Amino acid sequence: MTTAPFVISDDELNGLIARYTRDFTAQDREGKFDPISGRDSELQNLVLILLQRLRKNVMLLGPAGVGKTALFVGLSQLINAGKVPKQLQNARVIELEMSMIGAGSSTRADLEGRLIPIVKGVAERNASGLFPPIIFCIDEIHQLMISFKASSYSGIADLLKPYLTNGDLYVVGATTAEEYDDYVKQEPAIDRRFQKVNLDVPDLAMTASILRYLRPNFEKHYGFKITDETIERLVKLTDRYIRNRNNPDKSIIMMDQACAHATMRGITDELDNDSIAAAIGAETGINKLAVG
Repeated sequence: MTTAPFVISDDELNGLIARYTRDFTAQDREGKFDPISGRDSELQNLVLILLQRLRKNVMLLGPAGVGKTALFVGLSQLINAGKVPKQLQNARVIELEMSMIGAGSSTRADLEGRLIPIVKGVAERNASGLFPPIIFCIDEIHQLMISFKASSYSGIADLLKPYLTNGDLYVVGATTAEEYDDYVKQEPAIDRRFQKVNLDVPDLAMTASILRYLRPNFEKHYGFKITDETIERLVKLTDRYIRNRNNPDKSIIMMDQACAHATMRGITDELDNDSIAAAIGAETGINKLAVG
């Protein structure tokens, strides 16, 4: 990575990153993700915040299933496609996986002993300006707040504060609006260092558009066609019968399950209505004959 005299050596930092984080940019280059669509405005706001000199940390807010963590992938795809300003070109987007960092740690000191070198190593490289930035993504970021007593990571956010203050970290956090109000907002020293990007639940037309964007990979995987009319029907039925989850996540899951049902039934030409009804019936407990 470099010969600069950093406190955390390249070998140590690379080992920690490989062990305790998920590299979205690397995985996207390997073709691990479906293309992200329907969130152009939110991605533009995210990039705009990351470009700033001072408060360049993002808090993604939205209900479960609307695609907050999909924006981690979307950012990686923009970077890999070269569709970001030069300050972010070749940036590395990595998710801090707190479950991995905490696994097997018997004391708080063990946990901090793993996290601090990662944070310090990334911060000092970002501060040097010698390399493309490394951007941290943290899902369920409210669990790091000191007021979230149910988490073994409670208060870990305090370790980030000095680096957030100096502007040496780029952090994209994700949580719901309710958990933000209950936990993050209660810690002004953390809260004021983030700018919020709100994600609304997409309407049915946008959800159908997202599914059409994902369609080629589903058709390739299952070996049959999925028509526009089928997608629109699937989205409407999913919205009608599955009320306790949000689009686009629930419709994406139902399309996958419906395709699996079609495959089990020997369908080889195109996804059919009976398979959609079978998938929704299996998910909700409703008789598939009543789905329609």
